[in-house]
Amino acid sequence: MPLEFLKRKGTPEPTGAAPPAPSTSVTLPEEVVAQEYSLKLYYAGKSSEGVRMRTGPNALAELPSMLGGLARSEIEVVEPLAIELSGASPVISRPSEAMQWLNAHHVHSPITRHGLVVLESIDAIDLAFDTFACALLDGEVDTSGYPEYNAVVGGVASHWDESTGDMICRAVVGWGGKGVRGDTDRIGAKLLAGILTNILANQYALGLTAVDRPVPAAGRGGLVCAHCGFASAHERAFYCPKCGMRLLRG
Repeated sequence: MPLEFLKRKGTPEPTGAAPPAPSTSVTLPEEVVAQEYSLKLYYAGKSSEGVRMRTGPNALAELPSMLGGLARSEIEVVEPLAIELSGASPVISRPSEAMQWLNAHHVHSPITRHGLVVLESIDAIDLAFDTFACALLDGEVDTSGYPEYNAVVGGVASHWDESTGDMICRAVVGWGGKGVRGDTDRIGAKLLAGILTNILANQYALGLTAVDRPVPAAGRGGLVCAHCGFASAHERAFYCPKCGMRLLRG
């Protein structure tokens, strides 16, 4: 006789499937709370008119003396870049150009590197043809030796006039970083006037000139100076960016 009456009533037989989980509702916030991040860099600078200088064997050696009474650090002279470093740029988003820039300037002091970053970033100098005498002119440096954001760096930038071969000097100052101070612009203008006065007082100075800075031509077929061995940054140059001697063409 079957024993069906011994089974409990209402007990379902197992099917092997898990029971569905109870549904839960998620309440979205009315406003999303976000953490915001930003970085503001402020670079500024000033450049004076050019001063035409008589050429001579000691013309470039006069550049540091034009910062006499104004420099608050050691004066460093940065020469134009060789053609193999013509793509150097202080922009970290361009790794190959940034590496060239580091290779070219790692020997300089933190003050000079800071000055080059500021002035090259705002296109106040171009080391394709400029020779730059640089120093700290106002303000303080941090514990690593780098100028504070409100410190003024700068000096004398010179290049050779392609039409006459004369040296053209300009006073250049710059400042900036993670911050802005209102009176830095006034201090920079005062220092710029002081450097320009020193340039005009130099024994080789001939007076102010409106000659524009040269623009390198396209191409990488630069000539090699027979006098100092420096490779020109552009193929249409008539005078060596480094020593100022006329380039010999074959």
